[in-house]
Amino acid sequence: MQPSLKPANPNFSSGPCAKRPGYNVSELDLSVLGRSHRAAIGKKALKSACLDTAKILGLPEGYRVAVVPASDTGAMEMAMWSMLGERPVDVLFWESFGQGWATDITKQLKLDNTRVLDADYGQIPDLSQVNCDNDVVFTWNGTTSGARVPNADWIPDDRQGLTFCDATSAVFAQELAWEKLDVITYSWQKVLGGEGGHGMLILSPRAVARLESYTPPRPLPKIFRMTKGGKLIESLFTGATINTPSMLCVVDYLDALSWVESVGGVPATIERCNKNLRLIEEFVTQRDWIDFLATDKNIRSNTSVCLRLTLSPEEVNQVINLLAEHDVAYDIGAYRDAPAGLRIWCGATIEHTNLKALLPWIDWAYQQVNASH
Repeated sequence: MQPSLKPANPNFSSGPCAKRPGYNVSELDLSVLGRSHRAAIGKKALKSACLDTAKILGLPEGYRVAVVPASDTGAMEMAMWSMLGERPVDVLFWESFGQGWATDITKQLKLDNTRVLDADYGQIPDLSQVNCDNDVVFTWNGTTSGARVPNADWIPDDRQGLTFCDATSAVFAQELAWEKLDVITYSWQKVLGGEGGHGMLILSPRAVARLESYTPPRPLPKIFRMTKGGKLIESLFTGATINTPSMLCVVDYLDALSWVESVGGVPATIERCNKNLRLIEEFVTQRDWIDFLATDKNIRSNTSVCLRLTLSPEEVNQVINLLAEHDVAYDIGAYRDAPAGLRIWCGATIEHTNLKALLPWIDWAYQQVNASH
C-alpha cells in the first residue's frame, strides 16, 4: 500500500543540506546587508563566526579558525598548496573527494615521496599502515561512500608530520580528536544546513609553525596566502577575510551556530545524527533487498548514509524518481562516481520524524519497481 504520511520536509540532499528545524530567513539579523565586510559591523559578524565556532566545538587552546573562499574545497586547497612539500606525504582515499586530494598532490603539486593508500567505496584503507612522521591527508567522513574513520587512535600524539583532515561531513556530527588534527576543513552547507560558497579552516599551533617556517617552491594565488614576511596573517583568524564574503551567508551561519547551542551543543547534534542512523539501521536489518555500502558498522557514516539495493542502476533511478515525483525525498541518488544506490543525508538538521516518514515510502517505491520486472 502506498503510505499516506509524507515527510514535512522532503529535503534529504547531501549538500546543500536541509536548513535547521524552524528556519525562517526573514528572522535573520540582516543589519549587515549592504555594509562593507571591513566595516565594524561586518568585522564583528565575521569575528563571531570564527570565535563562536572555536567555542562551540571546544577547540584546544591555540587553535585558530578562519572563514575562507570556495567552500571546503577552497580550505583544503589553501592548506595543501601552502604547507605540503616539507616532508613526504601519505594521502588516504576511499571515495571521490579524497581521491581528488590525491590527484591534486600527485598530478598538480607533483610532490615527490607521496604514498597513496586507497580502498573501495564502503571500505577504508588499513590505518595501521599510515606513517604519521609524514604529512597525512585524509577525509574523516567519506561523503560519497558513507564510510568514515572510526576514531583517531591511529594518529600518535608524538607525530612528526601534520594531519590534514577534510571533515566537511563530520564536524558537528562526529567526535573529532582535535589534538590529533592539525588542519581541519569544512563547509557551512553540511551538518549545519548553512549556505554554500564559504569554507572554514582550522589550524593547530603545529600547522601555524609550518606556515611560518616553510616556503613552498611554487607561486601561491592571493586567496591562498596566509603569511606575510614569514609570519601568519593573524587578522585572517579574527574575521578579516581574504576576499569579500556573502554577509547574508555569514549571518545564516551565525544563526545555525545559535541553533546548535539551543539544542544542547555538539553532543546534542551528534546524538541527532546517531539517532537518525539507528532508525535506518533498524529498517535495513528487517529487509533483504537493501544494505549499507559500508557494511562494517564501525566505519559507517551517521550523516551521508549510502545504501545499495538489489536492483539494476536503471531500476534504482526509477525508485529515486518515484520518491521525488511524490514529493517525499529529493536529491537522494548516489554520487555520480559511486555505485548506484541511495544516499540519504541524516545530519543534525534532519528531523527524526521526517526520516521516519520517508522509510515506508522507500519500501513502497522498491516494491513498485521490483514488481514491474
